[in-house]
Amino acid sequence: MLAAMLCLLSAGAFAVPPRSFDWVQASDETSVLDPAAFHAGRVYHPGYDGGNLHVDIAATQPVTIAITTEVAWTDAQQHPESAPNLTLSCMREHVLSTTYECALPPATPMVLLVRDERAPRRVVQTRWGVIVETARQYMPPNNLHITYYRWDCVANCVQPEFLWTRLVKEKYELTSVPKMYNVLTPEHDGQRINVKFKAPVPMTIAVLPAKVADQLYSNPASLNSALETSSCKQRGVQSLSFDCSLNVDDGPQSLVVIPDTSVPSHKKASVELQTLRCTANCELITK
Repeated sequence: MLAAMLCLLSAGAFAVPPRSFDWVQASDETSVLDPAAFHAGRVYHPGYDGGNLHVDIAATQPVTIAITTEVAWTDAQQHPESAPNLTLSCMREHVLSTTYECALPPATPMVLLVRDERAPRRVVQTRWGVIVETARQYMPPNNLHITYYRWDCVANCVQPEFLWTRLVKEKYELTSVPKMYNVLTPEHDGQRINVKFKAPVPMTIAVLPAKVADQLYSNPASLNSALETSSCKQRGVQSLSFDCSLNVDDGPQSLVVIPDTSVPSHKKASVELQTLRCTANCELITK
């Protein structure tokens, strides 16, 4: 069985500044648009919780910006006559320069589209079936520039990494003698532990300074005074899971389990203790 389980934890509990995120420039592209022409940009693949699009767009002639599904755009390319009927979302018209944002739907590939708003050149079909352009008119180029961004970490990106590590797991036969485990010395302030316990009779379970636990083991009658030294304790419990935090100044710690009542014969209790240990970049933790 694995002795450690991966855990994601906010570093804020250890006085480590949290990661900061912002839009970061990823790539850009340029194109020259003909009148009424579409430019298809990046295809986005949002997850099941959706996503966000953030781009800067600049053009020398007015454009319309929108998104549509990848399926709809593929169909429009195969059947150009259907392009005017595209279902568009997040439409922005008459744009020369803008930061364009749009919330993407869940799990639906979407295409960024930019369309030149100028009317296409008119053509005439003669009676002989020849296609000719009407009087030529100068159409200045529509230079399009798109800058793409990604949502990424920009500060405090390296964080401490933690693993839940099992220190104790035992099923044992109950006796009236206190059960004691020397478990750990805290490595930093706020180090988390988790205790799980199950027994057939009410029990007292506590994490105590090792010296206090040794004294309690020798003199069980000192239980009340021993418990005053700890905030990590539970009394009169038969089945429970609880968390505590320890500090470096607490020193070596022991887990102590004591029956609150007479102990039935041949009955067993189970106890498990885990701690959240730093495994990488631990120097970033303020102890």
